[in-house]
Amino acid sequence: MDVLLEMAKEMGEALQQDERYVALQMAQAKADEDKALQDLIGEFNLKRMALATESEKDEPDEEKLHKLDADLHEVYSRVMANESMQAYNTARIAIDQLLNGIQRILTLSAQGEDPHSIDTEHSCGGNCGSCGGCH
Repeated sequence: MDVLLEMAKEMGEALQQDERYVALQMAQAKADEDKALQDLIGEFNLKRMALATESEKDEPDEEKLHKLDADLHEVYSRVMANESMQAYNTARIAIDQLLNGIQRILTLSAQGEDPHSIDTEHSCGGNCGSCGGCH
């Protein structure tokens, strides 16, 4: 097998031992077990479907759309204020930053950069059209 693919598998194993990965798994489990959060997510999904259904009508009721939109935002705020969701988001951000750093090292190395001099703290919005930092 290709040595780089084997190294990637080893990196995957190391990732799963990393404290950020473990924290994300624990936060996910806690969020999944949080009945109040799950109820809010269910309510959010129902409101989102109701809003989509109303907006797809040939002649949607604008007043109803505004009410559904306001309700959706209110439930979203409650979801995001939930302690389990906040812990999950914090853990998700940490693992995403790690993965973005890994991706940055690999991408820039493939473009000829010195892997040891690559700044992994660089933030990229994903839209390369407005960026002059990678090339």
